[in-house]
Parts: sequence; C-alpha cells; structure tokens
Amino acid sequence: MIEVAIMIEGQNGLTWTNWKKIAKTVEGAGFAGLYRSDHYTNSQPPDKNSLELWTSLTWLASHTKRIEFGPLVSPVSFRDPSMTARMAAAVDDLSGRRFTLGLGAGWQEREHTLFGFDLLDLTQRFKRFEEGLEIITRLLQNDQPSTFSGEFFQLREGILLPRPVRPLGPPILIGGNGPLRTLPLVARFANEWNALFIPLSKYKELNARLTMLLKLEGRKYYEVRRSLMTGCIFGKDQKEVAKKIRERSGGKSTVEAYREKGMIVGTAEEIREQLNQLAEAGLQRVMLQWLDLDDLQGLENLAEGLLPHL
Repeated sequence: MIEVAIMIEGQNGLTWTNWKKIAKTVEGAGFAGLYRSDHYTNSQPPDKNSLELWTSLTWLASHTKRIEFGPLVSPVSFRDPSMTARMAAAVDDLSGRRFTLGLGAGWQEREHTLFGFDLLDLTQRFKRFEEGLEIITRLLQNDQPSTFSGEFFQLREGILLPRPVRPLGPPILIGGNGPLRTLPLVARFANEWNALFIPLSKYKELNARLTMLLKLEGRKYYEVRRSLMTGCIFGKDQKEVAKKIRERSGGKSTVEAYREKGMIVGTAEEIREQLNQLAEAGLQRVMLQWLDLDDLQGLENLAEGLLPHL
C-alpha cells in the first residue's frame, strides 16, 4: 500500500491565508502528509509571494494533529546546519514527532544570486552538503558534545540542548536522483530517499542502486523509506484532464508525454493504476505536487477519488 501526501511550491504565491486553508484541507481530506519547498523566489521571474519555510512549519506543527510534514528540501546553502538541527528538533517536538527533515545541496542559481548566497560549483556544493549532514546528524543523534572540523562548517564540543524527544531526532530525508553523489549520501545519512520526477523504469534502476549502497554501508533495505515527489495533473474525467494539460502546456503536450517525465496524470482510476505500479516497485510514499494553491476543491476531489481505494 502506498501513502499519498501533498507537496506545494511555496515560492508560487504562498501566504498565511492560503497556507492555513491548504493545511486544513490536506489533513481533513485524509492525506498522509503535507510538504513544501524552501525557496526565496522562483528560478525565473516574476517573483511571487513566498512564505518563509520554518515559520510556516512551526505553525503547522501546532495547528495540525495527524499529518506528517517537512521541507522538500531545505538547502544547506541557506542556513548554518547547526541552526537547522536546532529548528528541526524543536519543530518535531512541538508536532508530537510528525516532522521529517528534508535536506538538499541547493540548486537554484537565481535566488542564491539575489540574496547573496554562494551556490558553489557542483563538487564543492556536495562537499558542503556532506559536511552539513555530518553536523546535523551529530547534533541530533549524539547525547555528548561533538567536535567536527570541515572546510565549510565546524563544531567544537557542540551539543544540542534540550535533547530531541524522539530518539536520534527527526528522520533525515535526502532528495535527489543523482546516482554518484546523492545516493551515496542517502545510504550514509538518511532515513528516507525522496526521488524527483522520474518514471517507473528509472525509479527501479535507482532504487536497486540504493539497495546496493545500503548493503555496502552495513544497513538494511528497510532502514531507508522510499518516496517520490512528482507533478500531478488530476481531473474528474478525461475531458477535464485534457483541459488542464492544454492550459499547462499551451497545447504543446499530451498525457503520454507528461507520464514519460514521471508525472502522475489522469482521472482517479488512472492515477491509482500508476501509484499501484510504483508501490509494486517498492515506493512507499508519493508527494503529489499541487501547483494551484487555491484549488482546494480539487484536493478534496482527488482525495475522495483516490484514498479509499489504495
């Protein structure tokens, strides 16, 4: 059985008004979780409203009761990892252990330039990411002071107090599809791997590689949850699906083309079929990207057509 959660792009116009409505709808409709991006702005203009990530997650922790939640993903290029660890432990405690700490190396050049962050070249970016993961996991998982000396980050007898209520702190999610850089870090540090926009065949290939890497690290297959964040185009019938595809692509794409990119597209019955195939391949949770932040009725319709049958 696959779990279905919702993911929204916070940089696409998110405000307190629609965030509160989305949270209420997602929890009330029965989805497993609610996740959001961590961006200052879009990769291309125009800039839109972008409610700050950690403030919004703190509100979510105390204003929902059931859903799991977290960032997909929070780049180490924005914040010192010791601060990220402190915030993550506090938000997880506040929520009653429902938080997952999604982390990434960073990728969007425009926001880094606009706000004065150094994105770095790919090699250095992943070296910084690895150091950030070392800092975060040491602070969350160690009850004694820890020392770490890296090129980008340092700890000198640092300890996180109060200790997280959850043993070892909130689970660590690493997002990305890279077989050479990302997946080895997943095997070393993560409790969850979140793939992005990949079709079934590619997911199977990367999943097999992760299983091999976990074995090399002395870890079991089941120690890392498998999830996927991907686009979703849902319609109550074929006519509505076709209309949404025309609107999104300007009439230049098709159902088949979107599915080849790994997106979940169709009516509730068609989406169930796609999700069942992913579940058979080992996927445990899907985060469906919901771009229309004001289409709450669409979310409810999706839940009604999907969740009772999975």
